[in-house]
Amino acid sequence: MKGRSSARRIGRQRRRRRVRKTVYGATERPRLSVFRSLKHTYAQVIDDEKGETLVSASTLSDDVQKELGNGDHTKTDASKAVGKVLARMALEKGIKRVSFDRGGYLYHGRVQALADAAREGGLEF
Repeated sequence: MKGRSSARRIGRQRRRRRVRKTVYGATERPRLSVFRSLKHTYAQVIDDEKGETLVSASTLSDDVQKELGNGDHTKTDASKAVGKVLARMALEKGIKRVSFDRGGYLYHGRVQALADAAREGGLEF
């Protein structure tokens, strides 16, 4: 019998595959992919045609840690910082338009906070 966590993981993987059928990162409009673990949030801008990551940021990055400071912060605050830093790095590389890949997660909470912060940072999607 499968446990609750494996059933949840398998469901997310199915949703992720379903989303990836339509969301594709081209050279003109790369894909902004989001992954969230229990403690951290990761995001990367990927060019699927070349098969390479153009820009990446996570709550473990030094830039995001500087943005957060040394105080108490929630995981949602950390996701906002990831979105800001990722948008800044993408704009420095000349990337303005991306397609958003929520990775099978609901567009809610940390995923939404990251997306909103990336939009405020100047990314269009």
